[in-house]
Amino acid sequence: MIAKVIVDVAVNQTDRLFDYLVPPEYEETIVPGVRVNVSFGPRKVQGFVVETGNDTDYDATKLKPLAELIDLYPPLTKELIDLSIWMKDDTLSFHISVLKSMLPAAMRAKYQKKLSVKSIDEFDLLPMRLQHLFKEKKQIENWDEWRKTATEEDKKQVMKAVRDNLILVTPVVTTKDKKKTQVMISTPLTDNELGEASHQLTRAEKQKQVIEFFRTSLQRHEKIALVQLLEKANVSRQSIQELVKKQLLIKEEVVVGRDPFQGRTFESTEPLPLMDEQQQALDPIVSSIEEKMHETFLLRGVTGSGKTEVYMQAIDVALQKGKEAIVLVPEISLTPQMVTRFKGRFGSRVAVLHSALSKGEKYDEWLKIREGKVDVAVGARSAIFAPFENLGIIIIDEEHETSYKQEELPRYHARQVAIKRGKYYDCPVILGSATPSLESYARAKKGVYHLLTMERRVNNVKMPEVSLIDMREELRKGNRSMFSNDLLEAIQDRKDKNEQTVLFLNRRGYSTFIMCRDCGYVAECPHCDISLTYHRSNQSLQCHYCGHTETIPSICPECSSDSIRFFGTGTQKVEEELLKVFPDIRVIRMDVDTTRRKGSHEKLLNQFGEGKGDILLGTQMIAKGLDFPNITLVGVLAADSMLHLPDFRSSERTFQLLTQVSGRAGRHEKTGEVMVQTYTPDHYSILDVKSHDFLSFFEKEMAIRKQGGYPPYYYLVLIHVSYEELDRVVSVTEKITAFLKRELSKETMVYGPVASSIPRIKDRYRYQCMIKYKVEPSLTKSLQELIRTYQGEMARTGLAINIDTNPYMML
Repeated sequence: MIAKVIVDVAVNQTDRLFDYLVPPEYEETIVPGVRVNVSFGPRKVQGFVVETGNDTDYDATKLKPLAELIDLYPPLTKELIDLSIWMKDDTLSFHISVLKSMLPAAMRAKYQKKLSVKSIDEFDLLPMRLQHLFKEKKQIENWDEWRKTATEEDKKQVMKAVRDNLILVTPVVTTKDKKKTQVMISTPLTDNELGEASHQLTRAEKQKQVIEFFRTSLQRHEKIALVQLLEKANVSRQSIQELVKKQLLIKEEVVVGRDPFQGRTFESTEPLPLMDEQQQALDPIVSSIEEKMHETFLLRGVTGSGKTEVYMQAIDVALQKGKEAIVLVPEISLTPQMVTRFKGRFGSRVAVLHSALSKGEKYDEWLKIREGKVDVAVGARSAIFAPFENLGIIIIDEEHETSYKQEELPRYHARQVAIKRGKYYDCPVILGSATPSLESYARAKKGVYHLLTMERRVNNVKMPEVSLIDMREELRKGNRSMFSNDLLEAIQDRKDKNEQTVLFLNRRGYSTFIMCRDCGYVAECPHCDISLTYHRSNQSLQCHYCGHTETIPSICPECSSDSIRFFGTGTQKVEEELLKVFPDIRVIRMDVDTTRRKGSHEKLLNQFGEGKGDILLGTQMIAKGLDFPNITLVGVLAADSMLHLPDFRSSERTFQLLTQVSGRAGRHEKTGEVMVQTYTPDHYSILDVKSHDFLSFFEKEMAIRKQGGYPPYYYLVLIHVSYEELDRVVSVTEKITAFLKRELSKETMVYGPVASSIPRIKDRYRYQCMIKYKVEPSLTKSLQELIRTYQGEMARTGLAINIDTNPYMML
């Protein structure tokens, strides 16, 4: 038997299948999707089995055998392996990079495997040899260790029993945050014995209390966590210790599954009655599920129109049909409230995968999916690889979000992966957003996607009133502060009424840069061509690209003047200025600096939800998904901060972000108001936010994209070259541009070479060239040829060539 393996050596020469002989003991259990250790040259490396069979193009007698089987149960399904083959071509990545990105990080380490008999009923079905083995050992604690001394026949029999599902394989992950244990207490005594023990403990009142608790509140042999016991029986650890000494109680450490939501109860919720628009959006999705037809729906619903309820009712239909569901939400910012909603509706059938979980927690959630214990996965981008085998619906909420695009290899977009999986399982894919990406909306208008629209908010709540404040006028009136007079009055008014305000600024830190007013010197990062950001909390200047930190100069290093001043504004500075104007106001600040610690995100939002803050001040992470009834004012401090970036999508991002932030106000009974402070109040992306008019923005932006030859009218490929020597970077980029102009068709445009927007990061110079095309049959072949040409130099010298076939970051 032959196994075809992709080895974990990410270079071009090894990016293909290698044939290995399967030793007899593995023949019963080896299937595509398992990981193996193989001899590769002088060393052993890990690999993935992609195919098994009996054919090989080589002399079978010279093939090496597999050294070790890492998984007894495949972590990847057949469908995910097929998907990885498509992805490696689509994203020009190594096959091994794609396969590894589909697994949780904890699985990249080696782990032990514990074998046990599935149940008492299965025990009698085992062959006699194994009945003896498991009677003596109860379980095999470490399969790899046991194999070293076991007979060939025993190994074969165990493997067959694993395949026949009589023996359970439990992976024990040994990463830094390995097993989580908990001290559990139980009693070996019967009810009568407990009664007698209680009778004898006349003097030890607290110990008697514990015994009585076991008698009245727990089933026989039931275990209880020590922490819970102390609380419920209202006793000290000392009392428990004494009872353990007297052998009336048993104390043991038990491995527990890591549950990131332990101790939290989710109130169960019922489906809500739908409005007409919601029902009209839901009907075609339901019929697509029932008819097992793959269709991609674009659900454009204004903020607060009840998209989540439509998603949940569609999932409910899929679950009733015995199917599974994946829900993607952007980043961590949406998870706390989203998780509560999904856990409330579907209870323990939901697994949550997002970046705030530890490696171990993520692995445990993933394992629940793989073992079929849950049927809904809610998570960020990588949750699109949830190893379900019977998908009935895939939902991507806020589909316009750029975080769905992975920026390092493999550079996939979750939307494309979702559509590919949807086709495989003949199930619908729903892309939801109040402000869909132009590419998606253009596809929906062409009929490639099925467009569903919801223009009204739930219960016909009015959209918030948006007013634009021209900051140039404020300056003319002599107001040099970052707050307009109107915004300050509105904040005061909300405080008097006990209502809450959200202030949005897309910049963390205290100020954006420091500059000398005499000679114009700006403090820049010595390793990147970008100015340093001032952080007040630790009195330092930081580079947000490479992490370089400096102390603040008190005099200018260039001209020795003491006119060094801070320019621009970050969230820290806004918080300080607010407290100067309103000394008794309670501000909750949310940005990367305040939400670093695990759980801090949720904690801050809960505080705000409980009314412990008057103002929620934050960056992008507060723009989406928040739903608090008491928010009636949203203030946007610098609406132009993203508008002038050198990126063709900057107007689209500005419109999307402002619409999202505006949607946080007045979502319930109280009416909302939005104030947008801007220096360019006549720009269409800002004007259309005022009128909540996505269609008007779409028309104007499409006209500009057509004129400039940008997506969705053209496809783009961005090729980035970086190295420590400038002349080498320029010459390589020139050669690449010349090669592409030669190889690609006349209609395809190749631009460059040019320096990137940030010409140097971490002491590496950066140049780029860009391809624009509508149809280009030889694109993939030419780009692969390009990678092959330079791979030797890339491996030797550290030259980096990154090819992004669908770029979202133009910087």
